[in-house]
Amino acid sequence: MPLLPFSNSPLAVNQQAEISQAKLAVLIDADNTQPAIIEGLLDEVAKYGVASVKRIYGDWTSTNLRSWKERLLEYAIQPIQQFSYTSGKNSTDSAMIIDAMDLLYSERLDGFCIVSSDSDFTRLAARLRESGRTVYGFGEKKTPRAFVSVCDKFIYTEILREPEETDEDDSRHTSRPRKEFKGDRRLLKLLRDTVEDLADESGWAYLGGVGQKITNRSGDFDPRNYGFRKMGDLFRAIPQFETEERPQENGTGRQVYIRWKKKR
Repeated sequence: MPLLPFSNSPLAVNQQAEISQAKLAVLIDADNTQPAIIEGLLDEVAKYGVASVKRIYGDWTSTNLRSWKERLLEYAIQPIQQFSYTSGKNSTDSAMIIDAMDLLYSERLDGFCIVSSDSDFTRLAARLRESGRTVYGFGEKKTPRAFVSVCDKFIYTEILREPEETDEDDSRHTSRPRKEFKGDRRLLKLLRDTVEDLADESGWAYLGGVGQKITNRSGDFDPRNYGFRKMGDLFRAIPQFETEERPQENGTGRQVYIRWKKKR
C-alpha cells in the first residue's frame, strides 16, 4: 500500500526508504493529459519510487499532440504510436491496457502510475491491484469516481500545475479557509473519525498514522486539494482540531499529535 510522504516515525522512515526503490511504470494517456503537468507529475512519482518505465500513448501524426513532442526528449518518455482508426474514438486506451498487462507479466514492477482522466482504465487498475501491484492514478477532478476509488492513491493533476509555494504562501493558506471547513461535513467526518480511531485515552493521535489511515479510506485525499502542502497545516487551519508537538523518543526531531476539541 502507498505510504504518505509526511509520515516520519522510525517505522515510516524505514518504509519510505524501501518504497523509494520501488520500480514503477508510468503510462500516460496523451489524449487526456496536459503537457503542463509533466514536471510536477514526475516529481510526484519520485515520492513513491523509481520510474523504470515511462511511456506515453497517442497518435503522434496528429497536430493535437504537438505540444507534447518537445517534452518527450527532455523527460526521456517513450512515445507509443497508436493511429486513430475511427473518428471520435480514443484508440490509445487499448494500447495502454495491452502494454500494462505485458509489463505486469514480463517486468518485475512494484506498481503502476496510470495518467488519465478516462474511466476506461478502471478495470485495468482493479486487475493490477488483484495481482498485488500498487496503482497510483493521476487525472483531473472530472475523473469518474469509479476510477478514482479503485486506485490505491489518486492525485488530481490540477495541484501539479501549481508553482511551489513559499513560507509566506503557507501562512496565507493557513488562515484563509476556516469558515469553509466548518461547512465541509464530509471532510470533517473523515478527519474526525480517523483521529478518534487512532486516539489514545486522552484523545491524541499521531499525525503520521492518521495520514496513512486517511489514505486507506479515501485514496484521493491530499492536503494540497485544500490549499496546504502538509497535513499538519491542514489540521491547524481547522478550528475543530487542536495540535501538539512532542519530541521523538530516542531522537532529536519532533512529532505532531492531533485531537478533536472537546466541547467545554
